[in-house]
Amino acid sequence: MNANYFKAVFAAFFGFLSSLLGVLALPVLLVVSCNIIDYATGLMASIYRAQDINSYKSIRGIMKKVSMWLLIVVGAIIDQMLIYASEIVGISLPFTFLVACIVALWILCNEIISILENIKDMGVNIPGFLEPIVRNIKSQVEEMGEQGEEIAGKQKRNDDMPG
Repeated sequence: MNANYFKAVFAAFFGFLSSLLGVLALPVLLVVSCNIIDYATGLMASIYRAQDINSYKSIRGIMKKVSMWLLIVVGAIIDQMLIYASEIVGISLPFTFLVACIVALWILCNEIISILENIKDMGVNIPGFLEPIVRNIKSQVEEMGEQGEEIAGKQKRNDDMPG
């Protein structure tokens, strides 16, 4: 098979993924990529940590990664619930996958931190500024989630008021 065939299949797959997920496509691809990198670096680091590699631990690690994907799905379900509920009351929300994207960004930060820890455990020096940057992004993502929670709480209080 030639390279053009692979390019066409690759383009078709990512075109389909983009049309299906929209703005969520890139975060999902990044999460899957980081999951794979984290799993690989975790296996490599286990030698330096004097840890045994066994099928039980490997399956648990894979189940944990799949659970991360399910968290993004839960975020997307919440997004769809918010959109549906807002349309019922005549409000048009300017987003499609806000909660799911925030969840994906939070997972990405955790995975990157884990990758950096795995690499450090292998004795590789990493730039001193790298981990603080990721931790800062993670805290900002957590703040975005908390702000969304506060907005939802205020909206619920307003909805509960007699009027």
